[in-house]
Amino acid sequence: MDKKNALRAGALAAGTTLMMLLMSSPALALIPDDGDDPGQGLNVMETLGLYVVAPIAIFAVIAGLVMVLDRSTDRQPKAKAKA
Repeated sequence: MDKKNALRAGALAAGTTLMMLLMSSPALALIPDDGDDPGQGLNVMETLGLYVVAPIAIFAVIAGLVMVLDRSTDRQPKAKAKA
């Protein structure tokens, strides 16, 4: 039964991905729309900083705040109940 659910989920994911790829039209991105005013492109360092370093830094700050501000005292592992 588990194999059937995995197959169904895989088929759904593949179908959704295929439909999204077919519905998008990257060829139309070459034709600018009226009112488009694109700025200058980003260089490699700006791109890496914006899309790699910034998210990692934000994640680290949030994780650090969670660890520092955690007030829970229940850190000992629970004793296993003997049956």
